[in-house]
Amino acid sequence: MTDALRIAPANEASWDELQLILTGTAGRCQCTRHRLGDHDWYAAPVEQRAAILRDATGCDDPRATRTVGLVAWVDDDPAGWVAVDARPAYRRLRNSPVPWAGRHEDKDDDGVWAIACLVVRRGFRHQGLTYPLVAAAAAHARAQGARAIEGYPMITGGAEATWDELSVGPVGPFVEAGFTEVARPTKRRRVMRLDFDA
Repeated sequence: MTDALRIAPANEASWDELQLILTGTAGRCQCTRHRLGDHDWYAAPVEQRAAILRDATGCDDPRATRTVGLVAWVDDDPAGWVAVDARPAYRRLRNSPVPWAGRHEDKDDDGVWAIACLVVRRGFRHQGLTYPLVAAAAAHARAQGARAIEGYPMITGGAEATWDELSVGPVGPFVEAGFTEVARPTKRRRVMRLDFDA
């Protein structure tokens, strides 16, 4: 990216800026499906999902001590979002067989963080913004005391993918950020992990 890029914790963004990024399907999801799990997510209207996300991000409160994601700006325009939190915070992830296939570890280990979702705003896509977002999410998790961080990206094979499919991100940004593959639970899905040095 050649334009000025800034990535910061979501509490340093305004709620309106985050909502500019979360449009369309992402706007209906409000980045809460992984957090709530399918049953509770389907039962919650969009307004409730938005309230849950707003509380979790601490948007509009730069003094908040905790947030659950990062926002990217390109030339001061809100352009991207990455959801990152301790892995047990994501109920859907915990209950899905996909990330755990062939693995035996404590699902409630809050020392392992996860990148649950990546969203790039229309007009800023296809510029490589997911690369710095994944790297920043890893740095954020480490700064918060995480021992490791995981992602669950997809291999697209060069094919165009919908946001629903690719909200987990493509593999490339994870590889570039130093993640290594630890499992192949499906033909297109990978579990990627970065363990931090003590």
